[in-house]
Amino acid sequence: MGKHSLGVTLRVATAWLMIAAAAAAAPAEKTIGKTNFGRAGEQTVDLYTLTNVHGVEVRIMTYGAALVSLKTPDRAGRLQNIILGFDSLQPYLAGVPYFGATVGRYANRIAKGRFTLDGKSYQLTVNDGPNTLHGGPKGFDKRVWEAQPSQARQGQELLLTYVSAAGEEGFPGKLTAHTLYRLTDDDTLVIEYSATTTAPTPVNLANHAYFNLTGDPHNSILQHQLTIPASRFTPVDATLIPTGELRSVAGTPFDFRTSHAVGARIGADDEQLRLGRGYDHNWVLDGPAGGEPRLAAVLTDPGSGRSVEVRTTQPGVQFYSGNFLDGKPAGGGTVFGYRTALCLETQHFPDSPNQAAFPDTILRPGQRYSQTTVLSFRVIK
Repeated sequence: MGKHSLGVTLRVATAWLMIAAAAAAAPAEKTIGKTNFGRAGEQTVDLYTLTNVHGVEVRIMTYGAALVSLKTPDRAGRLQNIILGFDSLQPYLAGVPYFGATVGRYANRIAKGRFTLDGKSYQLTVNDGPNTLHGGPKGFDKRVWEAQPSQARQGQELLLTYVSAAGEEGFPGKLTAHTLYRLTDDDTLVIEYSATTTAPTPVNLANHAYFNLTGDPHNSILQHQLTIPASRFTPVDATLIPTGELRSVAGTPFDFRTSHAVGARIGADDEQLRLGRGYDHNWVLDGPAGGEPRLAAVLTDPGSGRSVEVRTTQPGVQFYSGNFLDGKPAGGGTVFGYRTALCLETQHFPDSPNQAAFPDTILRPGQRYSQTTVLSFRVIK
């Protein structure tokens, strides 16, 4: 072998060694974790873990297609869980109030569990006084979904699917529902909902995460700062069913168009606050729904610096200030006290099947239900 050939061979070998060394030094792509989380009756429940390059971690279980934990950093870089959840399945089976779940077939309330569609009356199973709440006593939050994890270009994904039989909880049509969670490397959790049906039916899917951005569920959320870009809200009656009015928030404790502490006006002398025991109302987001997700809320904890920006294609957002959390043991003995978390449920309006003036929630065969909610996690200095 000549000197020239030997030199080329050495350079090629050196190059390959450098490539191999660089590959070894590069961080390995994180895989989606999967563990057994227990059993719901005869069905196995799995827990999936999505992570991104900054360490943001999302855990999702197949029972209820529910968020179990969501870890984000504070201004010191410390990762903590910012939603209410449990380390085992048992408390969820014991009936906790929708923690982190995908709620449906119809999120929120339907008055007296009744509606008329194409001239036919339907009676749903009621589970909230005289009304049907979040799909009935065994809604989508209490079903085991099928899961399909994947590594996508935009981040890690988990697609969950549930097929709701025709007549389930009184709803017409066989509904095939999907919830897709995508965690991206820009610290965003995208939630995409889709569904198809075999017969006309109301559909309204939402996520029911309870947020406490301090990372400590013993802390109150009354100091959290909240902005909701909505000029109107839907006032309710004594059973928390919308009256049909779209009322201006101007001059009321419901005006969050500029940032306010959650607790600043929650005790005001206001009939709607008395009926909800605080905030438990639907805000009508400004601007047209559909298209690209628009701003629905910004929630910030001044102490930790954590902030979450909520965008959605939905027309409304239900702000619930944790008024019914009572500190009682739930299943495994874990307790969550009064107003130690809040919900921002992007949705269509409550009782829309009975309110002709509200945005339509009827899905028909041949159509595809499609809604998106985007949670962007930020840190303020």
